[in-house]
Amino acid sequence: VQLQASGGGLVQTGDSLRLSCVASVRPFSSYAMGWFRQAPGEEHELVAAIRWSDGSTYYAVSVKGRFAISRDNTKNTVYLQMNSLKPEDTAVYSCAAEWGTIVIRNPDYWGQGTQVTVSS
Repeated sequence: VQLQASGGGLVQTGDSLRLSCVASVRPFSSYAMGWFRQAPGEEHELVAAIRWSDGSTYYAVSVKGRFAISRDNTKNTVYLQMNSLKPEDTAVYSCAAEWGTIVIRNPDYWGQGTQVTVSS
């Protein structure tokens, strides 16, 4: 399975961005797909995840209420809608997939990262 991420960019505080992650094959229903981010000098942080089978979601506290994850079964694609962006959201965002859990900790698959930069 290959994951292809896109949609990053340079925005200002308060702006919105939508990230996309396309899977090369349709994920099995027991898979969760999600987005990690990593800022310079920081650990990877799971930002949001969605279970492919039923659409159940997980959000980090830091983004709850501002970010929304969704999936499109017809396009094998997961989206991360990011609203009210803050400078502290600046990071490389990577999509990932793991079997059997919605709180992704040890991804089976990683996509390449996409840079999100939020200026103040």
